[in-house]
Amino acid sequence: MNLNIFTQQDTRIALFILPVYFGILNYALFGSAYFEHFDVFLLATASIIIFWTPAYFLHAVPALWLRQRFPYIRQTALRLCLAWSVHVLMSSTMILGFFYSYEWVHFPGYTFDAARLHVTLIFSAIGNLIVNVVHESIYTFEQWDTALREADQLQQANLRSQLEGLKGQISPHFLFNALNSLSSLIEEDPDQAQQFIDEMSSVYRYLLRANETELTTLDQELAFTRSYFHLLRTRHGEHLRLEEAVDEKYYTYQLPPLTLQLLLENAVKHNIILPEQPLHIRIETRDDGRLVVQNNLQRKPVHALSNQVGLSNIINKYRLLGKGEIDVRDEAPYFTVTIPLIRDITFSESHATASNIALAKR
Repeated sequence: MNLNIFTQQDTRIALFILPVYFGILNYALFGSAYFEHFDVFLLATASIIIFWTPAYFLHAVPALWLRQRFPYIRQTALRLCLAWSVHVLMSSTMILGFFYSYEWVHFPGYTFDAARLHVTLIFSAIGNLIVNVVHESIYTFEQWDTALREADQLQQANLRSQLEGLKGQISPHFLFNALNSLSSLIEEDPDQAQQFIDEMSSVYRYLLRANETELTTLDQELAFTRSYFHLLRTRHGEHLRLEEAVDEKYYTYQLPPLTLQLLLENAVKHNIILPEQPLHIRIETRDDGRLVVQNNLQRKPVHALSNQVGLSNIINKYRLLGKGEIDVRDEAPYFTVTIPLIRDITFSESHATASNIALAKR
């Protein structure tokens, strides 16, 4: 069990509440004798600390399990009701144990009182409700605060990704190569020149729309990737090859926009592309719902300068979405990136992080 879900605030609340519990329960057990006789006070206090403290923290076990089983903010009421029910049962068992065991061992200063037992059980149920409400309120607030921070991180990751994509496409170097290719095509093949313009328009249109959403469908991303690859292919010729083996059933699955563009750009940037050394890029889906982008490794003698911002942004966005890990393998003869596709995502049903992101935006 992940005890990290038991927050520091939970511990502070426990340390504040326990002394109150000790005093109230001992008064319920002994009445005024608890405060009137010093020896009873010492023995009763020591006994309650020894037995009730671990029992109190034992209450955390079902509470933590419920937070893991029902982690979303919209499940707070269900989690609260279940936790309260379990805690009332646990507390009642302990209280009954104290009342009857003290009578059985003839604890100094103790006299069994059925009326006090009934009142104690009622007040215990009310106290458990109050404590659970306090714990859940603080836990929900912390979840909400985390949601705001992670939503901001995701937005920043999106903006960085879009900026890197736009920087690559509007840089003088890219525009020079694109216009150079277009200039040659206008004279040699006007029809292909027109197609080049259409594809270039599609690329820029997609780039400008990419900031409207955190996710896009695989079908849309592939359509954009084909347009982008057409520009690359026009420049590098038939020595640059793209192969798709994507099952249509995954077309509606989702991924962060510009993911494939960044991976294609990375492959072209770092590998030799020559007639005798063509670069093969393959995009395929696997039966486990993952997308694989792979290229043969033929590194340039001097690596192009790169801070791996594009790949880092993809990894960071998946981390924030909580929908799986990116697997990167740089092992000859292939460079392979495996990406989990997101099936019909509704943020409220995803991992706690993704749930928080969505709730922060609602």
